[in-house]
Order: sequence, then structure tokens, then C-alpha cells
Amino acid sequence: MKSLPRCSRFATLAGLGLITLASLLTPAAVAADQPVKIGFVVKQPEEPWFVLEWKFAGQAAKDLGFTLIKIGATDGDKVLSAIDNLAANGAQGFVICTPDTRLGPGIVAKAKSDNLKLITVDDQLIGADGKPMLAVHHLGISATKIGQKVGATLIEQMKQRGWVAADTAVCAVTFEELATAKERTDGAIDAILASGFAKDRIYKAPQRTSDIPGAFDAVTILLTQKPNVKHWLICGMNDSAVLGAVRAIEQRGFTADSCVGVGINGTDCIAELERTTPTSFYGSMLNSAKAHGYQTAEMMFHWIKDGKEPPLDTRTVSVLITRDNFRQVLKEQGIRD
Repeated sequence: MKSLPRCSRFATLAGLGLITLASLLTPAAVAADQPVKIGFVVKQPEEPWFVLEWKFAGQAAKDLGFTLIKIGATDGDKVLSAIDNLAANGAQGFVICTPDTRLGPGIVAKAKSDNLKLITVDDQLIGADGKPMLAVHHLGISATKIGQKVGATLIEQMKQRGWVAADTAVCAVTFEELATAKERTDGAIDAILASGFAKDRIYKAPQRTSDIPGAFDAVTILLTQKPNVKHWLICGMNDSAVLGAVRAIEQRGFTADSCVGVGINGTDCIAELERTTPTSFYGSMLNSAKAHGYQTAEMMFHWIKDGKEPPLDTRTVSVLITRDNFRQVLKEQGIRD
């Protein structure tokens, strides 16, 4: 018998999800002597952000006395396998940042069929109707608000540097296939527009891939189209997007005195902030990897062990790090000694 294609497999699982989600999420404490095992599945296990999430989830495991099972799942098939593997290894629940939020119905149905509790982290699952699955427990950031902080910071830097608006343009590196990414860049653009910046001076550079090379290629195309801009304000969905843009712009002769970029995450730009010669990468909105790793694992533990169901929606805050303060902030966040 021929195996179903990946999309069909998820569609089939989504059909199983017609059973009410409430039954998946019903709190039920485990026996006092039953060991707690929790999975933590991430989409890009090599990225510093997810390495830190795993680190702090591991700290929670040590503090609370449960077993943490870390799995990298970079596509839909690996997500399915990861959930089955967790069930086979005796896990009672898992935290996940999925590689594709549109797999939401399939993930929920698969978790249900394997009798696993589910909390999403960072990226919220999207349902068949294209809307966030609000009945799935989630811990993340307010993507729009963090984007607005980026936009406000860029305008503040433009004013401090005395740049004339007519000579300045915005480079927004976009990846609108991911809802969270779109909310971030839309938030930045909204804040920039709210300052009175001209809409026709804001240019989007769509990424084909959500990494530094993808941003570099997208911005290189934009620069070819807009050769007369004197100053650039750069934003994107994360540090990698802004770093790729900075590399492309600096290759055209721009310097830290003629353009400024602000990233998001704060974990993928540390080497950039450590450089002795300042670059156009001004800073980043540091999200709390500690909260996202430790807190989700802690919430899952108490849900499993004590039947204490977590809030459906939990949001964390971010703080701007620059070359002036990043060492102190990273120490305060437990990321560096």
C-alpha cells in the first residue's frame, strides 16, 4: 500500500481532531510514584535561541526532578515521528516550536491520539481556517508589540543621528509565510509610520529562506532597485534577517554612520555586538529564552504532576540590548556568567 504524502497525513490527523480539544487538555495528575517525562521539540536545534531554550528547560528538569527529552524536528514528518517517539518513551506531554505553524491541526490530533499534553512555545499553531488555535496552550511574545519597539528604536536612532527623512529609507526584511514574522515586521512598520515617516520610503525585501543568506539575497535585490538612498533603517523578523541585511548594505559601502539595524531575539547577534569595530547592527530586542525554556517546562510539569492546567495564553517581554549593555543584560538573564 502506498504511503500518504505528508500533507495528506496531516489532513488525516486533522480529521481526528474533530473530537473536542478540551478532552486533550483535561488535567489529570499522574500517580505520585510515576516518573514525569517531558518532550521539548524545536524546529532549528542548532540555532542559539533554541539551544538556550533547551538549556533552561534542562535546568527546570533538574530543579523539579523530571526527565527532559530534547528532539529537533525540522519538517512535518519529523514532527510526527517526534510525537510518536515521545509517547513510546513514556512522556506525558511535550512543548513544541513547530517548523510550520500550519501543521497545527495535525499536531493537535497526533498529540491527542498519543495521549500527550501539549504546550506551544514561540510560534502559535494555525488552524485549518488560517487563524491561531487559541484553545491550545501557548507561551510566546507579543509579536506586534516587539515589532513596534523595533520601529520606535529605529526612529529614535534616526533622530539622534540627525538624518533627514527625505534621505532615509526603511528596509523591512520580510518572511510573511510565518504569521509571527509578519506580525513583527508589520509592528515595526506601524510604529515607523506613526512617527510621521513617509509610507513611500518604506521598502520590503521578501526572504525566500529565513536565514542570513536569505536576507542578504533579498536586500541585495532591493539595493539594486534603490541606489540613491543615503541612510537605511533596517528591521526584520529576527537577528538573522537584520544581520543578512546589514551584510548586504555594508557591501555597498554603507557604514555604522550611514545605516542602523535592530534585530529581534538577542541570542544570534552576540558575536556581532562583541566586535571591536561597530557595525550597522545597533542592537536587538532580547526575548527571554530562560522564560520560554524554563517556564514552559515548569508549566508542563505541574500540569502533568499536579493536574494544574496552565493559562491558555502567556506572553513574555523583551529588552533592548546594545554594545553598551548586552554583557550585563545577558548576565541578568542567566545566559552568560
